[in-house]
Amino acid sequence: KINRQGISRGHRLMAAVQVYVYDLSHGMMAALSQNFLGRRFEGLWHTSVVVFGREYFFGQGVQWAAPGRTAAGQPLRVIEYGTTEIPQELFEEHLQGMATVFNATTYHLLQNNCNSFTNEMLSFLVGQALPEYIRNLPADFASTPLGAMMAPMIDNFFRSPV
Repeated sequence: KINRQGISRGHRLMAAVQVYVYDLSHGMMAALSQNFLGRRFEGLWHTSVVVFGREYFFGQGVQWAAPGRTAAGQPLRVIEYGTTEIPQELFEEHLQGMATVFNATTYHLLQNNCNSFTNEMLSFLVGQALPEYIRNLPADFASTPLGAMMAPMIDNFFRSPV
C-alpha cells in the first residue's frame, strides 16, 4: 500500500527518504573554480532531506517546505536513500532536540551548514551519509590557496557577535 506518508508494511510505516541537491552557483562554480581556486569544483552544494512529504533544510534555523518549493528552486539532482522506519513523531522530536545544534545562531558556512544538517538527518533516518563530494566541500575549498586565505575571514564572520 502507498499513502501520502510512504509505504505501509504491516503495522510499520516506511517513509521514503531523499536528498535534494542544489547548486547555489547555478553552474558558475564549475565554470570559474579552476581559474579562481586552482581546482575544479562542480558546484556550490546546498542539500535538504525529503521525508514525510516535507523538504527539511537548515539556514536561518531548521525549516521545511513542500518538496521543490524552497527558495533554492528545483533540485539539480535527487539522491534516493531508500526508506526509514523511524516514525514521523520521533523524527520531529529529534529535530526539536537538535535545535541547539541547528539554529540561526549556530549556522557556519564552513563548519555547521545545510549539508551538516542533511548529513545528521540521514544518519538518524537511515544510518547513511551524504556523498563525500558534498560533505568535503568546505575542507576542499579551504585547501585551495584562495580558500586558505578566505577561511579565517569566513570563520571570523560567523564567530563575531551580531
